[in-house]
Amino acid sequence: MELVKPNERIDDLQFRGLKIIQNPEYFCFGTDAVLLADFATVKKNAYICDLGTGTGILPILLYGRHEYTHCDAVEIQDFMAEMTTRTVKLNNLEGKITVHNNDLRKVKEFLPNAKYSTVVCNPPYKKENSGEFNKDDAHTISKHEATCTLDDICIAANHLLKNGGRLAMVNHSDRLVDIFLTMRKYNIEPKRVRPVQARPNTPAYIVLVEGVKEGKPYMNFEPTLNIYNDDGTINQEINRIYHMEE
Repeated sequence: MELVKPNERIDDLQFRGLKIIQNPEYFCFGTDAVLLADFATVKKNAYICDLGTGTGILPILLYGRHEYTHCDAVEIQDFMAEMTTRTVKLNNLEGKITVHNNDLRKVKEFLPNAKYSTVVCNPPYKKENSGEFNKDDAHTISKHEATCTLDDICIAANHLLKNGGRLAMVNHSDRLVDIFLTMRKYNIEPKRVRPVQARPNTPAYIVLVEGVKEGKPYMNFEPTLNIYNDDGTINQEINRIYHMEE
């Protein structure tokens, strides 16, 4: 298998020797995925699933953090799934991560019911009818709900999760009410929320949310995470999340 193809690069994640293959012409992971990997509750030796894995950044980072038993990573775009499969091989994680080139809306056809302790998802942030989009374009699929909606994600998570299992996602802050309502619609109770803002005294621009399947109502708002301090320096917690202090 050719590990790196034209226009691709290998990025060192600066964490436990892990690396990732990316193609800037399509889509590269961002801060939101790194924050979600830090936020999600994952137990060691757990079975997890990543819906819409893209570059595979979440399964790679989560394995580095938690050494779970296995991750099923679902990606609808064939070229992204193929690239992520090569990233898995690059990190010698073939026994830990399986990439499924399939539609997360069809998980009932190829992944088992109630097997997983954690489902993670970094979904498209924009609603399908918000602006112009091309359903065949990689950037559109990653940003707009062209191939998956919050309903699709929660339906899939309800199928995949054990009772008490957790769905963790990141999204724009203006989607928070939509996330709460959709989770509850499919018996996933919102339990943890963490707002993220660029710097103190600015509005939160994304939110990290985690819900529990068949959980009882109780919400914990965690301290807001600032990317930068007032003086423009990187927040100490961001340094921890990016392993800059190691």
